[in-house]
Amino acid sequence: MIATGSGDGWVHCAQGHKHWGVFGAAGLLVRFRADGDPPGVDRILLQHRAAWSHHGGTWGIPGGARDRGESAPATALREAGEESTLDVGAVEIMDSYVDDHGGWTYTTVVVRAVEAPPVRVRGTESIELRWVRTDHLGGLELHPGFATTWPRVRRIGTL
Repeated sequence: MIATGSGDGWVHCAQGHKHWGVFGAAGLLVRFRADGDPPGVDRILLQHRAAWSHHGGTWGIPGGARDRGESAPATALREAGEESTLDVGAVEIMDSYVDDHGGWTYTTVVVRAVEAPPVRVRGTESIELRWVRTDHLGGLELHPGFATTWPRVRRIGTL
């Protein structure tokens, strides 16, 4: 059974997909614009997911299950802080995008960082975290959910 307030657990949405997060889930899309990058190109922080995880071996954004009553931004910031050494207090929330599967949602919370320091892994859910230029995403095997959402969120928070 689920611990009081914990959103950990598998559910099926109205579309028949299996999802992690009883109350939905959220992830943090961290954007950084480096001097000298081509116009329209940002760097985003990506997580290389551990082999044992759902869609293991793919690249996506840090995130996870929402707890009961927890907002999507709070979830995304908490999960990124649990999974990485990113200073989540040093980012500015720009906007969010909700992917509604009918009875289950995943919210991508888009934030802007003023710098892109090395970010290390915390815990066992990631192989590595890496800043990737948005024009280089095609060279990575993306998490299916992130791959589907990226065209919808790619312009949120751009300068």
